[in-house]
Amino acid sequence: MTEKEKQLYKERLAKLERIIKAGGKAYPAKSFRKNFVMEAVGDFEKFSRTKQQIILAGRIKALRGHGKLVFGDLEDKSGRIQFIVKADEIDENQFQMFKYFDVGDFIEISGSLFSTKQGEKTLQVKTLRLLTKSLRALPEKYSGLQDTEIKLRKRYLDMLANPETREFFRKKTVFWNSVREFMVAEEFLEVENPVLEHVPGGAEAEPFKTHYNALDEDFYLRISLELPLKKLLVGGYEKIFEIGRVFRNEGISAEHLQDYTAMEFYWAYADYEDLQKFLEKFYRAIIKSLFGGLKVNSQGTELDWGKPWKKYDYYELFKKYSDVDLQTATEKELKKKADSLKIKYEPFAKKGRLVDLIYKKTVRPKLVEPGFLLDPPVEIEPLAKRTDYDSWRVQRLQVMAWGTELGKGFSELNDPIDQKKRFEDQMKLREAGDKEAQILDSDFVEALEYGMPPAAGFGMSERLFAVLMDKPIREVVISPAMRKETGGIVFD
Repeated sequence: MTEKEKQLYKERLAKLERIIKAGGKAYPAKSFRKNFVMEAVGDFEKFSRTKQQIILAGRIKALRGHGKLVFGDLEDKSGRIQFIVKADEIDENQFQMFKYFDVGDFIEISGSLFSTKQGEKTLQVKTLRLLTKSLRALPEKYSGLQDTEIKLRKRYLDMLANPETREFFRKKTVFWNSVREFMVAEEFLEVENPVLEHVPGGAEAEPFKTHYNALDEDFYLRISLELPLKKLLVGGYEKIFEIGRVFRNEGISAEHLQDYTAMEFYWAYADYEDLQKFLEKFYRAIIKSLFGGLKVNSQGTELDWGKPWKKYDYYELFKKYSDVDLQTATEKELKKKADSLKIKYEPFAKKGRLVDLIYKKTVRPKLVEPGFLLDPPVEIEPLAKRTDYDSWRVQRLQVMAWGTELGKGFSELNDPIDQKKRFEDQMKLREAGDKEAQILDSDFVEALEYGMPPAAGFGMSERLFAVLMDKPIREVVISPAMRKETGGIVFD
């Protein structure tokens, strides 16, 4: 806290004390608001003609003038309006109390509307009341809150200084509502599964670990929604989805967070070809809800999501952009290619991890037009069915655009013997030091042994929203995880 901020804080504390000594309440429990700002502005002619009293409540965003005539701006969730306080128009005690009000305070004002000579719609205040005393000065829009770290750490200040930030997060709600509405309209049932699991599965990621005191056992925070949802297919549901938080104890980047919201759905008696037709409709519905149309400009490139999506073959593109043939490539050849590209990899990295690293460096940035990347090698997807034409490839799709993945789905593996073998292969990678390799989930394998119908599954996250809005993913979360501030704030 700067010396100037300390001084302002002390001044506001002194005003608070004066208000209390004068018999005022700085933090009353109830407001008697009857109207919103936009209602007053929208029906201005009616209110001003009839001199009907309106009661507004909100935050003071500006104060102008002094003495016996003061103009101010009041803002609520709907908008902002000018008000005027005249000493001879309100109770003397209220006017004296008003001298101790500051920009940032929440107030309740009542009166009638009129238009100034400049045509400004204005509330002539007849009564006023303090609802909340603000002890800290608000940040200024253009000079007071420019540091990105402060914006992310204290998002409420960003929202106060920048109304467009509030609008941005309103759009995020529109995004998730459109997802939910589409799924429900397609007759999917929304369900909710536990966040804490004995075995974290459904993805390759290092989990967070916690201790459950009541059970005296260690649990993991889920890294995916997948396996519990597929158990519900065994239980008899045919169309299910979940929107919820997942947690991955891995690095921060423009496209990665450690905890974020994801959505997954599972569809019995469908495969990844059915999924492709479904997803084109799904993504178009989401995009239209956000932008009103299907053309979106992000990262300097406008894409038309209304056009037929491209279909990218994983093996063909891998060979084209990395000059490596996955049909014949050995682990040694893949390491040589990774070395030539200056890709870092762990000593225990096997074929699947090497393929994925090279793909992300050479292929993924080239996939700009909306499309499906299809049929990767089995080593990189332990939960998908093998293709009929090649047992070393799997029926997986990735939704691609702007050089990044915006969703992933596949024909679900429901062969318990094959699934167990793939889990065992993953466990060998963990034993070699790969903390992100999947853990053998015996309970899930047992569920498959009771029989799970053929099904398609798909998952996406708020990364889609971030890319569509052309923002790093950390900036589309209201309060992303950050290092704890050191030092703290001390008031002398």
